[in-house]
Amino acid sequence: MRAPTDRDDFQNASGHALVFDSGVGGLTVAQALKSISPAVHVDYSADTGYFPYGDKSDEELRRRLPAVAAALVEAGKPDVFVIACNTASTLALDEVRARLTVPVVGTVPAIKPAIAESDTNTVGLLATPGTIRRPYTQDLIDEFARDATVIKHGSQSLVALAEAVARGESPPLKAFAEAQAPLFSANGGDRMDTVVLACTHFPLVRAQLEASAPRPVRYVDSGDAIARQTARHLLAKRRPTLVDRRATAFVTSSVDELGGLPLTFKRFGFPHLQDVSVGVEATSTATVSSAGARR
Repeated sequence: MRAPTDRDDFQNASGHALVFDSGVGGLTVAQALKSISPAVHVDYSADTGYFPYGDKSDEELRRRLPAVAAALVEAGKPDVFVIACNTASTLALDEVRARLTVPVVGTVPAIKPAIAESDTNTVGLLATPGTIRRPYTQDLIDEFARDATVIKHGSQSLVALAEAVARGESPPLKAFAEAQAPLFSANGGDRMDTVVLACTHFPLVRAQLEASAPRPVRYVDSGDAIARQTARHLLAKRRPTLVDRRATAFVTSSVDELGGLPLTFKRFGFPHLQDVSVGVEATSTATVSSAGARR
């Protein structure tokens, strides 16, 4: 049987996907999935009770992620769980898969397609500091960019800027220029023609990055690849699409503690909110770490 490869195939996908991120970054992946597979019912989930992940240790996140995933899947009952978060994928993808009974789609930085698009064989990798430092990221560079120049920069401030934009705020372009400036000023930065947005938050501010860059470069992310891989799983499962169910954002803190997030979720097509409890005992269960879209 021919594997689904084009948008006509993905248009036929049905069923229920639950997209997960630490905050609002995964909303870009949810949008991509709804675009290529409009018949799929998409819900969203965010670990608002533990956001941001950027100031948590790897050990803390490895303990928490399988428990969070299990609680969200129990609440949402999706056909496929989508980890639209580079941090979570590079730390605990295998552990989450072992914990769940539904397929899990992970996220990795789009290094391979960026190298394919680059004319100068020099690309930038714009990510969170955690993603930059993890061995899994270096393994991707060694595998797909061994003969290329990869300029790495981790920016936690860009995550905060993306969250602000998602809330409807308009941070000054100068802030975006400063967040990405180290890529352009680094050794080899003058030859860089492609930048990997290796955090799902960053496509939310692609326009601001383009407008504030000192010169034109291509920005590449994993959103479409994740959406396509999710659609492949749903095509294989052939589940019916949910009807008469509101698109829901599942959160891990009290709805009363979300501040302006409900308006953000509504703006992106998730008007209904449901809080989900993550048990302390489950959260403290020890696990072992593991390191475009994964499986």
